[in-house]
Amino acid sequence: MRVVVLGAGFGGLELTTKLSAALGADADVVLIDKGEGFVFGFSKLDVMFGHARADAVVHRYADIVKPGVQFVPATIRSIDPRARRVETDAGAFEADIMVVVLGADLHPHDTPGLLEGGHEFYTVAGAFALHDVLANFGGGKVIVGVMSTPFKCPPAPSETALLMHDFLCERGLRDASEVALVMPLPVPIPPSPDASKALLAAFAERGISWHPNQIVRALDPARNVALLADGGQMPYDLFLGVPKHRAPAVVEASGLCVDGWVPVDPVTLETSFPGVYAVGDVTSVGTPKAGVFAEGQASVVADAIIAAARGDAPPPGYDGRGICYVEFGHDEVARVDVTFVSGAAPTGAFDAPSHEYRDDKNVFASSRIGRWFAT
Repeated sequence: MRVVVLGAGFGGLELTTKLSAALGADADVVLIDKGEGFVFGFSKLDVMFGHARADAVVHRYADIVKPGVQFVPATIRSIDPRARRVETDAGAFEADIMVVVLGADLHPHDTPGLLEGGHEFYTVAGAFALHDVLANFGGGKVIVGVMSTPFKCPPAPSETALLMHDFLCERGLRDASEVALVMPLPVPIPPSPDASKALLAAFAERGISWHPNQIVRALDPARNVALLADGGQMPYDLFLGVPKHRAPAVVEASGLCVDGWVPVDPVTLETSFPGVYAVGDVTSVGTPKAGVFAEGQASVVADAIIAAARGDAPPPGYDGRGICYVEFGHDEVARVDVTFVSGAAPTGAFDAPSHEYRDDKNVFASSRIGRWFAT
């Protein structure tokens, strides 16, 4: 049974690792990704604010050596979900089971003036480039702004504003600076009222201005002004933007998408095409677009494939649970444990920021790198 996995992010790496561990050389898995390596979303902020080197946070796909797994470094040119066939720069691949884990593509060019008058920090290249920009920043008005919904890792804009505060304080620039956060949401993390309350308190304590229910529609680079969707304007000296997100064009062209994203069964992650699953940010499954949810979904798909290969009964389906670590600055990290069930309000718990959760977050990262990239 050949399994072709499109995309080597959280979901693709978890899926192939579980299949290899369970089925060994009999797994017959092809993992395709055009990237050089995997980078945690939070590692982009580490590099951006000078807490890590860029070369230390890129985990190279060339290092993946697992029984039954072939990694193919290639760009995907077309997907035929009916035939379960994919065309790539490295040739065509046909599958008994295809899993689409290609995430959400970022489109900074879609926001007028963003690249000419500001910076985006959601791509790896954008975040890494900001390391030098911030190192040379002499203070002033800083805006962290979101261009659209949905967007990946909902806590990240709040984390960036808090880390920006710390960055300016460390350099003696905070008194001469302002930090503002502009988001299209009513609260920082809608699924967790307690986390949102704690973040709003942290903003107030640090003098970070909070602008909810607002989208930045454009920048005017000539005047250094952010233009809001409601007609408002905000001047800035440094703009850090979350660009518009869309499903990859190759997925849109495949016929998998409905209303911009891939619909799936919320329990099994199956698409409407037999033998084709979709996992993570590319879907409209109803959970946030974040790596931990892609990982959990991929684990469910892997269990189903393993059960089918062994002739076992179908395993339990996806439970919608994910644990997210949230940077609060001052070297403290909080934890949000939330579960999304179709048709019901999210439920979960919030653990207040502490230094101990910094250690937990480090273990979270190191355990996954050890599992995904170990031989």
